[in-house]
Amino acid sequence: MTDSGAVVYSLHPNCQGGDHYFSDSGHFYIIFQEKGTFRMTTNMNQDTNAQEHTLPPNWKNNLYYWAVQDHFNFLKPVSDWGVEFCCAFSFQDNCADVYSVHPDVLNFLPGGLSVTKGPTFGIWENIKTIKNDSNTQLTWEKKITKKVGYNKEKMTQITHNWKIAASVSIESGELAKLIAKLQLSFSAEYGGSHVNTENESWNETTEVGELLKFELKPNERVYLWQYKLCLGEEPVLFCRDLTIDDEPNPPTEVPLPPAQP
Repeated sequence: MTDSGAVVYSLHPNCQGGDHYFSDSGHFYIIFQEKGTFRMTTNMNQDTNAQEHTLPPNWKNNLYYWAVQDHFNFLKPVSDWGVEFCCAFSFQDNCADVYSVHPDVLNFLPGGLSVTKGPTFGIWENIKTIKNDSNTQLTWEKKITKKVGYNKEKMTQITHNWKIAASVSIESGELAKLIAKLQLSFSAEYGGSHVNTENESWNETTEVGELLKFELKPNERVYLWQYKLCLGEEPVLFCRDLTIDDEPNPPTEVPLPPAQP
């Protein structure tokens, strides 16, 4: 599929600023969450045959909207029953049918991993404490071992039940990696950490050695900290650089740049 021959039109002022856009059966639908309305029109450039209606209660504050053959569908955020798939038979229908959403579907959707696995978060791990218990200064020099990279084994598990067509150029392992990257970049609203991890190693996790040398004062302690990003209870990414200080409490700063909008 290509975008050759495409034509770009400006949006009519009445059609601008929507939170969700979808189309079906010759109409375009625009959801305005803050106003609590949706607009339907046959032409978003001219705002032709436009109507605006109040959103039924169950249509408000959902994550995804689409329509197929005059059936309106949307996904509701997590409730007591988990994420719900709702189907309405007209724009006046509050919500005719409600179904649960299968975890394999959620894993593929932006933010879905935060529902099936848990939200992402970053944590500093103390991988080594070096101390000089003597009354004289000493030189400490050793190779320390740390994990670096992406937890491919755990993340690839989300693709086990997916069927990827042979014509698709990406493998399941690479797709899982891409989904993990995106999940980490999302805002907290979607269970992400809002960090950019492009400069980190996304190769499969391995143990690497790093030679360190310190001058330790008498009775001094030095703490080696490594930052890792987790998804629920599982570590997803072990960052490369270490932070070294004399504080027993973990650092407070996030060593990764914020994700770009």
